[in-house]
Amino acid sequence: MAEVIMIQGCQAGVGKSILVAALCRLLKQEGKTVAPFKAQHIAGNSAIIKEGLEMAKAQVMQAESAGVDPSVLMNPIL
Repeated sequence: MAEVIMIQGCQAGVGKSILVAALCRLLKQEGKTVAPFKAQHIAGNSAIIKEGLEMAKAQVMQAESAGVDPSVLMNPIL
């Protein structure tokens, strides 16, 4: 069974995305297999990934920090 960490914050702009990116990088450096996930992203900051689909820029950055290709499965509702 996979280990899971959930990061929560009381409002937007409190650093959740940056903290997740840092954790992804640290865990990847320790040899763990890591992938970020955010069920719903309501901000307008999005990027087109190589699949030709759109996902949140924060989750793209987190995926890169984890050393994996960004996938819309990491951010299904934009």
